[in-house]
Amino acid sequence: MRNYLVIFILFTTVLFASKQELTVTILPQKYFVQKIVKDKFNINVMIKPGSSPHNFEPKASQMKALSSSKIYFMIGEPSEKAWISRFKQNAKNTLFVDTTIGVEKIAMQEHTHHEDEHDKHNNHIDENGLDPHIWLDPISVKNQAKNIYEAVIKIDEKNSEFYKTNYNEFINELENLDKDIKKILTPYKDKAFMVFHPSWGYFAVRYDLEQISIEIEGKEPKPNELLKLIEDSKEHNIKIVFVSPQFSQKSAKTISQNIGASVVSIDPLNEDWQNNLLFVADEIAKSYRE
Repeated sequence: MRNYLVIFILFTTVLFASKQELTVTILPQKYFVQKIVKDKFNINVMIKPGSSPHNFEPKASQMKALSSSKIYFMIGEPSEKAWISRFKQNAKNTLFVDTTIGVEKIAMQEHTHHEDEHDKHNNHIDENGLDPHIWLDPISVKNQAKNIYEAVIKIDEKNSEFYKTNYNEFINELENLDKDIKKILTPYKDKAFMVFHPSWGYFAVRYDLEQISIEIEGKEPKPNELLKLIEDSKEHNIKIVFVSPQFSQKSAKTISQNIGASVVSIDPLNEDWQNNLLFVADEIAKSYRE
């Protein structure tokens, strides 16, 4: 029995190692790609769990994995753009695919509580001042899924029907998710929620909400700016303040204590993507029901 177990472990190890690789920038992309390719590829993620894109620096092992990847799926995150030239030099045989094609981007939220123009050169927005967080809206993800599917069948045409079936199933899941979130949030149309970093702009636009961000040009607000934020929060009747592991929570907690709002931790880079979006929707709705 023991010999059979050893043989099985060796077989599965060789099988896993023999799979070709695909590379993505962030964990939600892994979720999208896996929906289409299932277990036919290993997926290398450049920004690991708990890491922030804003101080991202790939390890040698990641660069090695990238160099052997069949495809690199780009998502237009600013940290990705800072490294993309190096990535292409390192991975000359890798197909680089822009999954943002077809996505209608929106401007990164301006800080209406701050008189100066939002800094277009900080590392939280792209060079055109557009919001890169396109993965937080199920309808935008439909475009990304299409780009992923079309790229995969280019490198593995013999399994195109398999990928097509998976792609169509994923599109149905995205449409159902959109309906579920709308059902949760429709009673709270035009309500506001607060978050330190304005990652949730596409989500807010899609579901008729208002996102109010705490950070000022990528930094903690100064004392006078914090007071203005507290006033804005009261005017908007804010009931929830979201924090995330990639950013400071100090200001969010100060604001919530002054306005009686709940503080809820969310991660825009959560790999459990679908449940993460449903969780955010539920928390917004719950905050206004209570």
